[in-house]
Amino acid sequence: MTKDVLSSMKSHMEKTLDALRKEFQKVRTGRASTALLEDIKVIYYDTLTPISQLAAIAVPEPRTMTIQPWEAKLIPSIEKAILNANIGLTPTNDGKLIRLAVPPLTEDRRKEIVKQLKKLAEETKIALRNIRRDAIDSLKKLEKDKNISEDDLKRAEKDVQDVTNVFVAKVDEVVVAKEKEVMEI
Repeated sequence: MTKDVLSSMKSHMEKTLDALRKEFQKVRTGRASTALLEDIKVIYYDTLTPISQLAAIAVPEPRTMTIQPWEAKLIPSIEKAILNANIGLTPTNDGKLIRLAVPPLTEDRRKEIVKQLKKLAEETKIALRNIRRDAIDSLKKLEKDKNISEDDLKRAEKDVQDVTNVFVAKVDEVVVAKEKEVMEI
C-alpha cells in the first residue's frame, strides 16, 4: 500500500516538473523559439485558433522566426494577434510570409527574466511540498486504519522525503540551466 502512495506521489511530482519545463520554454531568451507563439490564438471564422494550426512556423536563424499562413488573407490577423500578445516581437510581412526578429535582451531584462524564473521555480517547489504533505497524510490514514504498522509509516515517510528532495534538486537543475541560457549573450 505504501508503494501505491509513493508511485502516485512520484507521478504527480513528474507532472509538476514537466509543467515547469513547459513554462520555461515559453520564456524569451533572446533566441527564436516556436514555443513563444504556442499560446497565441487568432480569430479564424469566429473561432480562436492557435497560430500553429493556421500556418507553418519555422526558425531559419537563431534570432528569426517565420510564419507562413496557409491562407494569405490571415496575415493581418496573425500580425494583430502577435502584437496583442505583448511578447515583445514586432511582425513584418512581404505579402506571403511573416518574419519575427527576436532582438537581443538587455542586461536589465535578463535579470528580470531570471527573477521570474526563480519565482516560477519557488512556486513549483511549493507544489512539490504540497504533494509530499498529501502523500504523508495518506500514509498516516493507512496507519490509523491499521493497514500499515508504525514502523512502515516511518520508513514510508522517509522515502517520501527522499523522493521530494530528488525532485527539488531537479527543479534547481532546471532553473540553473535556464538561467544560464537567459544570461548567455
